[in-house]
Amino acid sequence: MYRILLCDDEPHILRAAEFKLSRSGFEVLLACDGEEAWSMMQTVRPDLLVTDCQMPRLDGIGLAERMGANAQLSSIPVIMLTAKGFELSADELRSRYGIHAVIAKPFSPKNLAIQAAEVIALSQAEAAASSN
Repeated sequence: MYRILLCDDEPHILRAAEFKLSRSGFEVLLACDGEEAWSMMQTVRPDLLVTDCQMPRLDGIGLAERMGANAQLSSIPVIMLTAKGFELSADELRSRYGIHAVIAKPFSPKNLAIQAAEVIALSQAEAAASSN
């Protein structure tokens, strides 16, 4: 069972996404902001981080930057949820911040579950290829 850390400051989004991801077979951990997610990642390593972009205390980009600078966490793929677009291309987001996908809010929890499975599979395939 793959573990997803879901980070958003909006409780209704956490509930809806947690419900669908859990029903899709994922273990889901919840954090209400980037600082809480960062703290959790010091003891529990998720297979995927799904995080909101704009949050109090530590936003999603800041969290992704911290992860990228940490040898134990830099390989964890990130899906960014946002109500706004990004000026950077998908390739730039991935190379600079480790963001594998961006999902616009409002989003379909079903599509999030599908995207999560795809990102985890891709990340594991890349890890296997780099270890050979």
